[in-house]
Amino acid sequence: MTQSLTEREVWLHLKGVHKYYGDLHVLDSIDIVVHEEEIVTILGPSGCGKTTLLRILNGLIPHDAGDVLYKGEGVTGPRPEMAMVFQHFGLFPWKRLSQNIGYGLNLQGLSEEDIDELVDHYTWFIGPPKRWIQNIAYWLNLRRRSKEEIDKLVSHYTNLVGLEGFENNFPAELSGGMQQRAGLARALATQADVLLLDEPFGALDALTREQLQDELLKINEAEPKAMIFITHSIDEALLLGDRVLVMTPQPGEIRFEMETGFGRGRDLEAIRGSQRFQELRHYLWELLRNPGQMPDPLPEESELRGAAVNEGSGA
Repeated sequence: MTQSLTEREVWLHLKGVHKYYGDLHVLDSIDIVVHEEEIVTILGPSGCGKTTLLRILNGLIPHDAGDVLYKGEGVTGPRPEMAMVFQHFGLFPWKRLSQNIGYGLNLQGLSEEDIDELVDHYTWFIGPPKRWIQNIAYWLNLRRRSKEEIDKLVSHYTNLVGLEGFENNFPAELSGGMQQRAGLARALATQADVLLLDEPFGALDALTREQLQDELLKINEAEPKAMIFITHSIDEALLLGDRVLVMTPQPGEIRFEMETGFGRGRDLEAIRGSQRFQELRHYLWELLRNPGQMPDPLPEESELRGAAVNEGSGA
């Protein structure tokens, strides 16, 4: 019998996390659990701290209270088990596509001398505490790879995201959708267990966005990972997520969460046309539109729940 997602190992656990910027309280007692290979989408108004939350999870900025755990270990800096896909494409314009995709892999393969030089540089440049420098060095030094292995991984993930034949193109020669595929491939190539996605499709046209939503799920079926996906789109949150979390306006709290019930191997077109999708969409819209009150209870039974979407595949 297929194990449900919530019965699997806990990979990420935030317990009572707070974040302040001076007197500004950005995150207030955030509690989130993400299980092995679970996709969690997060909705919330602009300025509620969604991006700050991802940066804390990735160890890019510290939190001020609470615990951030990856498989039971505290997250105090960037970890190779987690990779981030940003709102903007984040590609180096002077590097070709294959060089951009292999950038993280090349960082992981730096020599000890190069690592020491980078550590010294950023100590001087930003002056972070010693523990941050130690984490930078750890991330750079871990999983050092040969050029042959890097080339093989770059080729694999270039093909996986549908960019074969464009390896030698510069970012300016690629469409917006192709550039975002390259950003996704760069994160996938690091072979991280967890992807943190910060509105990765927000700047794309509607058709490209829908295509990439479908492709992301297919890629995740082939190489499953846990994901936390930030979005402003209710439709996107429901289509991609196993669970949807809704945050309050600042200071950001987790106001509400629900399982979508759509399972894996989902047919996005079938879901879009289902009664259950429309009911959940309306429910979430009311939550966001009226932050001071809860909508009426969602009907317990509606069309297209769980296995009905999957044609027999496990949830």
